Amino acid sequence: MMVNAAPETAEHDDGPSGAEPAVTGAAYGVLFMLGLVVGVVGAFEHEWYLFGTLPVGAVLAVLILFGLPYAMGRLMRTRMAAGVVAVGWVIPSMILAGPRPEGDLAIAATLGGYIYLYGGLVAVALAVVFAPSAGGSWLLRQNVRIR
Repeated sequence: MMVNAAPETAEHDDGPSGAEPAVTGAAYGVLFMLGLVVGVVGAFEHEWYLFGTLPVGAVLAVLILFGLPYAMGRLMRTRMAAGVVAVGWVIPSMILAGPRPEGDLAIAATLGGYIYLYGGLVAVALAVVFAPSAGGSWLLRQNVRIR
């Protein structure tokens, strides 16, 4: 004898539990710190040259600056994750590119410095654009009502 049981109804879900926003906020904080670390390390290590003319360090840094935010955006399924890493990278990179009163620069006006700064800015911008969006486009939603 087969008995058809009614499917269990889920309790009314009022939103995320108390732990979810805290974990998400902590994850974004870690991603921001990751961007800061990549910015500081990249500022000092982008001047590696191969055969005297090719700035290999800057090219590798640009590839990392695309891959890291893009991967974090894919893992967290939101563009905001990629943007947080990008902002974390931009802050120390721009500070370390500026001249100091002593005359020291971490990112000099050389080919490697230009590739690192401008190529890195393009790379993180593309990573944020290509990262998946959590909600999709507001233009493509079916349930938008204009009053």
